[in-house]
Amino acid sequence: MAPTNDITATPAADQHISHGGKDYTTIKEGLAYILIPASASKIPQTTPKGANAPQSVFYNPIQQFNRDLSVLAIKAYGEEAIERKERSIAKNKQKIQDKKRKREDDGLRDSSRKAGKIEKEKGAIGSANPGPAAEIVSESVVEESTDTQQDKENGSVEAANAVVDNSVSIGTNGDVEMVTADEQLLVEQKAASAKTTEAPSIEAIPAKDNLSSQPKKPSFTILDALSATGLRALRYAHEIPFTTSVTANDLLPDATKSIKLNVQHNKLEDKIQTVTGNALSHMYNVACGEYKENGKPKAKYDVIDLDPYGTAAPFLDAAVQSVKEDGGLLCVTCTDAGVWASNGYPEKAFSLYGGVTIKGPQSHEGGLRLILHAIATSAAKYGLAMEPLLSLSIDFYARVFVRIHKSANEVKFLAGKTMVVYNCDEGCGAWTTQTIGKNKLAANKSGKGHFWKHVYSQAPSASEHCVHCGMKTHMAGPMYGGPMQSPEFIKKILDGLPNASKDTYQTHARIEGMLSTALEEHLPPIVEDTNSPTHPSKTNRYDPAALDLYPFFFIPSTLAKVLHCVTPHENAVRGGLRHLGYRATRSHTKGGCIKTDAPWEVIWDVMREWVKQKAPIKEGALKEGSAGWRILRLGEGEVKEGEKPNLKVVFDEKLGMERDAKKLVRYQINPRENWGPMNRASGKDKA
Repeated sequence: MAPTNDITATPAADQHISHGGKDYTTIKEGLAYILIPASASKIPQTTPKGANAPQSVFYNPIQQFNRDLSVLAIKAYGEEAIERKERSIAKNKQKIQDKKRKREDDGLRDSSRKAGKIEKEKGAIGSANPGPAAEIVSESVVEESTDTQQDKENGSVEAANAVVDNSVSIGTNGDVEMVTADEQLLVEQKAASAKTTEAPSIEAIPAKDNLSSQPKKPSFTILDALSATGLRALRYAHEIPFTTSVTANDLLPDATKSIKLNVQHNKLEDKIQTVTGNALSHMYNVACGEYKENGKPKAKYDVIDLDPYGTAAPFLDAAVQSVKEDGGLLCVTCTDAGVWASNGYPEKAFSLYGGVTIKGPQSHEGGLRLILHAIATSAAKYGLAMEPLLSLSIDFYARVFVRIHKSANEVKFLAGKTMVVYNCDEGCGAWTTQTIGKNKLAANKSGKGHFWKHVYSQAPSASEHCVHCGMKTHMAGPMYGGPMQSPEFIKKILDGLPNASKDTYQTHARIEGMLSTALEEHLPPIVEDTNSPTHPSKTNRYDPAALDLYPFFFIPSTLAKVLHCVTPHENAVRGGLRHLGYRATRSHTKGGCIKTDAPWEVIWDVMREWVKQKAPIKEGALKEGSAGWRILRLGEGEVKEGEKPNLKVVFDEKLGMERDAKKLVRYQINPRENWGPMNRASGKDKA
């Protein structure tokens, strides 16, 4: 049996800890250790033993990917944020130094003017009665302000000047008279008195000198709003070196008691503050300055992490207001994929996320856009703009990382980046999109430069019946229509991966694979309009007008099912599209899928050519009037004759092959029995 340790013992995996009359076992994840009851299972079960046994999830290992990714993403974001803060500190320090230098320069100029005045008087005296005493005047001139306001600011300098300047006096007859010792002492006393009563200059305060000589450490604060065991907070404090403070909040007193024990065991009392309370109340109090820390209103957080059981929708309004407005980071998890990525509860999806789900294999991509839409609209009410950095559909949940900026101008672009989808879910699976508003680039009347106009979008952009198969279409959305990924941000995380220990980040391989796929799925416009005043080349920032013109993928097997033909290999389809000059890649949300900038007309041309060249359909396989029957008839020119010539499609599998420099783990498989989100915890939340 392992020896029993006190809670103050150095943390280690699988320790036996006794504290407060209770026995615990430690679990190590990353660099953090959490305590679980010695009698609890380290791997929680979806069906606890006993008919009425409550589920008490102390630790969910399936979510380690989420936590590993979050640490690395916050670290990548934070490095940039710290650099920005350091530049701001340096800029403020430079301003102080510039003011100090200006003050010194002004003093020198005043002294020069004073010296010139006295030299002029000396010259007049010297011409009348020159003598050695006149040289004393010339050598005694020092800094003195002649401007009334400058006199007030530099009283100590004036007093010092008075000591010297009054050591001599010019008589009415032009002779220079020496001041007596008693008179000199009186002048020095007056100067000392003036020096103590006037406001001291910057250089006169040793504390400020010491402060300026020591580089100020920028703060970096994180809120783990629904902390449960505090595992996320522990990892952020341990593994992000520039973190100055983490607030671990939970509604349940039992949970915060557990957090405090874990914080104490990890020796992180100086970095982690535990709060018992409603996450909404805490964030709103921070937003309005009511939450006090050391007697002062607490500053807004650099990072807020929302990882609830189920949807994060109720917390979004408070979160966007309590994160910093100069680019603060929101990390949002939604585990209710049955709502935002299925067709079972469209009414619930609308009530939570403000849009209706899209039906079909691309439902998870649509779900991510619904979540981003909910965040963007929550922020826009307060003049805050959202910039997606990384958006992932992972296993049974979504995880998105977005940056928040205070910008009334950027908020104006939101309507033109919010789209509805016309989806042929009952027919061929084709879709088309339409934005709610339109962001229109117009030239200035002067002919120099351009500006953005925000206008209405023309409607309708699609028929109620699919143009490819004639079946009825359904509407999905509104949902976010801009880019979901920031290539620069993803590359920054990937660049840092080689330095990340695989022992600490045990999901290292999967993180690399999924992020590489997310990076590949980003298809920016080939020709960008650099006339835009919001273009990154002009702003060095994210373009708030950017649209994702190719928001969803398709799956070759699904299209083959419509045509009742043999399924083509995805390499063959990609090769065919690439041979025609289109881009074709993957989506991180589902294996075997293809994202492309080819329009649906071309996609169906490729599939018709597949049937013609490689997989002829048996006679009678397609029912007359079905979606597949109509698509093939359209290709024969019997429905829209002469619309366009058939394309020459070459199914070049080598051209369509995805070549990885090394084997990547792009898609997850169920890692163990009882894998999944598990039942809601009773009395405690998930880690």
